Amino acid sequence: MTVGVVGLGLIGGSMAKAYMEAGHRVLAFDLDASVTGFAVMAGAADAELTKENLASCELILLAIYPAAAAKYLEDNAPYIGKTAVVIDCCGIKREICEAGFRIAKQYGFLFVGGHPMAGTHFSGFKYSRATLFKGAPMVLVPPVLDDMQMIDRVRGLLAAPGFGSFSVTTADRHDRMIAFTSQLAHVVSNAYVKSPTAGRHKGFSAGSYKDLTRVAWLNAPMWTELFLENRDYLTEEIDGLTAELRKYRDALAAGDRETLCALLEEGKKRKEEVG
Repeated sequence: MTVGVVGLGLIGGSMAKAYMEAGHRVLAFDLDASVTGFAVMAGAADAELTKENLASCELILLAIYPAAAAKYLEDNAPYIGKTAVVIDCCGIKREICEAGFRIAKQYGFLFVGGHPMAGTHFSGFKYSRATLFKGAPMVLVPPVLDDMQMIDRVRGLLAAPGFGSFSVTTADRHDRMIAFTSQLAHVVSNAYVKSPTAGRHKGFSAGSYKDLTRVAWLNAPMWTELFLENRDYLTEEIDGLTAELRKYRDALAAGDRETLCALLEEGKKRKEEVG
């Protein structure tokens, strides 16, 4: 199988390496020509992906920001083969899926939204690895939710990275859930380390500090785009968290032991419920 990979950062680079290790032919493209050249030289791709060889790809993976992925499709759709499957790897699905479904219908290929649920706080090709997605969940947003033949085909095309599970959903449900499970966590972590006390934490911090601050180190331009595209659901989650924090703050300020204990017990019980 010939696989086209657009974008050679952490995600795209890891995809390219996984498919190469599985014995597939990989054509890759990055806006930074030096990264593309290095990927070929390092054996992470066979050659550069161009308009001239795009039609040879049975699978095309868009591992770039959502707006850039939509523009790539607009510019290159005429060169994509009609039997090809295009899957994006963006962290937000509504904008790219709206564009992808529309363009794919116009030009006759299949577009499926995708979100590989794996990564690190490092970014860039040099941190990519073939095993990044081993055992990780993969979220799929197909144009038709109940077309099992199509979904099985897509899962087969995505065998090389070694995903541990697949879930199928709508773009709207994906974005609503990801606002809580991923984006809110990044906002909280990033804001938490801004405390003046953070500069004096050494010697006083252990697992709790490390767990809460791990994703504070992030790719700011990328997360800015993802946050803004999902601002309706993310602001809703921030508002909910702010309201909950206010309850703890008010109980502390009032010295209200009973309310504070009840809040803590409520949170403990909720964690037992949701896992």
